[in-house]
Amino acid sequence: MSSNSVTTNLLQLYRAKIVQSKSSSRDSSHDVLINDPAQEQALTALNQLFMQLNNQQTITSPSTKSSKSQYAAPLGVYLWGDVGRGKTFLMDLFYNNLKTERKLRLHFHRFMAAVHHQLNSSKGINDPLVHIAHLYADQYQVICFDEFFVSDIGDAIILGRLFEHLFNQGVILVATSNIEINRLYEGGLQRERFLPFIELLIKQVNQVELNGLIDHRINQAPAAPLLEQITLPLSMEPQEFIQLAGKYYPHEAAVCINNDNIIICNRPIPFKARVNKLIWFNFAALCDGPRSQLDYIEIASQFEHVVIDEIPQLGGEVRSWIKARGTEDAAIGTKTGERQLNYATNDDPARRFISLVDEFYDQKVSLTVCSCFNINELYTGGALSFEFRRTISRLIEMKRWI
Repeated sequence: MSSNSVTTNLLQLYRAKIVQSKSSSRDSSHDVLINDPAQEQALTALNQLFMQLNNQQTITSPSTKSSKSQYAAPLGVYLWGDVGRGKTFLMDLFYNNLKTERKLRLHFHRFMAAVHHQLNSSKGINDPLVHIAHLYADQYQVICFDEFFVSDIGDAIILGRLFEHLFNQGVILVATSNIEINRLYEGGLQRERFLPFIELLIKQVNQVELNGLIDHRINQAPAAPLLEQITLPLSMEPQEFIQLAGKYYPHEAAVCINNDNIIICNRPIPFKARVNKLIWFNFAALCDGPRSQLDYIEIASQFEHVVIDEIPQLGGEVRSWIKARGTEDAAIGTKTGERQLNYATNDDPARRFISLVDEFYDQKVSLTVCSCFNINELYTGGALSFEFRRTISRLIEMKRWI
């Protein structure tokens, strides 16, 4: 590796991105990136890791004893802060310019889905989490997670054991999150079983708060509208769908399939209309009933543009529910021995909608949502208010992708 190949650091790349975005915006509708001192400050920790990795003369595999002893893995980075502050942007800047090919970047939900699939495929293997950790360590030196968030005791236990083995093999973690490490899985069922992982994570990463005053998803332009003024289309009419199809697929817009089903995760999902990789769903078809992020991962892999209409007001009055022993729920849990959960009746579809938006955002699927409520009225009064703030922020950004 020549000395010239590592002269550019992340701060230089960041400033070049800003200059490039201003130049591109003159001739197109591209967003203008805003220079943010808080982002530059957060880049310090990322850049330290970036330069350490890019200056390694060779990228050794930690799968052998000899290679593990050649270097001590540097600390990873845990970047946390409020929605829209640019955490994903900074992590992607780090990831996309990292020279090693032994890197993985995934939305956290997608990673957990992959781990569960690998566990189901590892029956008969003694200690399958050790086996899975070896598989990842053999392939990747750096793993980057977007939206690190733990809401399930099963995932909490899996994470603790899996990353204990990954860290022991020199794997480096870079993650973004809306909450600091000590608050992960806060209030969760049997949280004491998750505390050792929190202690381990604190030792393995530099925790950096991105606490800038700018919400970059809302304030991309000087005349950005107030949140209360951001309205959604009330509905999607068939002719409007054809016009949207004509924008993306001008030679195929007339070939429209109406009121049929697609098979997702071996189950039918009804749709209203479809043209090529543009599809129109009713909200209830995607977010009411037994759906999960696995469904949304598969939809995102098949379509580039999605329309969802008739989105109701989610959340509502919080109520107490008795939790049956032996079951788990993704809502906020309680201490061991307590079987009472507090959430609103519409929190289940809200949770699915959060997962859907996260997956579509991560896979750059453009999303048109229709509702009789303004964007800041989509969720009210439930236990997922914190998580839904990210959803609103992402919906605002995704409106510009259409």
